[in-house]
Amino acid sequence: MKLNEIQDLIKFVAKSGVSEVEVETKDIKIIIKTPAGKGKEQVVVQQAVAPMVQAAPAPVVHQIAAPVAETKAPEVAPPVADDSAKYVTIKSPMIGTFYRSPGTDKPTFVNVGDDITVGQTVCIIEAMKLFNEIESDIKGKIVKVLVNDATPVEYDTPLFLVDPS
Repeated sequence: MKLNEIQDLIKFVAKSGVSEVEVETKDIKIIIKTPAGKGKEQVVVQQAVAPMVQAAPAPVVHQIAAPVAETKAPEVAPPVADDSAKYVTIKSPMIGTFYRSPGTDKPTFVNVGDDITVGQTVCIIEAMKLFNEIESDIKGKIVKVLVNDATPVEYDTPLFLVDPS
């Protein structure tokens, strides 16, 4: 199974709302589980490697947990100043590296002052060599970009301040 096929499967499962999907071929086994009531999926990829010895020991299994690209509903930013209470924060839904554009020679997805719509890609977060497009769950205007390009981010790191009015 190719990397882009795995990414498509993850996106499909995230959008479909199913609680568990298991795909197995002769070379790879993928299990995607979604805990009930939560927005994060857990992906386990197991790849069987044939042993190189004459005896028949159990095959070596590699387990990799990969985060899934899924946007999280923006939360209200904690009041820092009088103006910040009216802004909504778009936060990182995963751990990875934050990128403002799809490539070094490409324009940024959004800039300060840009109007955004629901479902519009605002940035990319790279996690384990997977480039996950982060989409806005709110309509509004970008007030501030809170993270520098190519900077590592943690789960729930504030990325953008948006004025929803």
